[in-house]
Amino acid sequence: MAPSVTIEWERDLRFTATNERNVSMIMDATDAEGRPAGITPMELLLMALGGCTGIDVVLILKKQRQKLERLTLNVTGRRREEEPRYYEQIHVEYVFKGSGLDEKKLQRAIQLSEEKYCSISVMLKNRAKITSSYRIEK
Repeated sequence: MAPSVTIEWERDLRFTATNERNVSMIMDATDAEGRPAGITPMELLLMALGGCTGIDVVLILKKQRQKLERLTLNVTGRRREEEPRYYEQIHVEYVFKGSGLDEKKLQRAIQLSEEKYCSISVMLKNRAKITSSYRIEK
């Protein structure tokens, strides 16, 4: 069966999204002061991209026997000014920390995720220019 989610309108511009395992999160456009009270759908898209490529990279590095201690992904997007305001550009910064990490293996893991394994990246790249960078923290 195909994955599915349920989106329930709560009030104003707030919705609760629930998956088949009954895990929920709040999505919102704005609160009374004009700020999002939850995660906006466009932020969620960036989070999904980061989570997708992050999972790939961790799995690939594990297979390569790299001793990864921490991976942080900073994902930023620039949206079009006119409607529809989709992301024109997205940048993913991978920040690695670990002992004896092989830089070539990190680069290869990122490349494999971006070009082959991350379904979200593949879907988005037809609309947005997706770039990436990485750094290794000591």
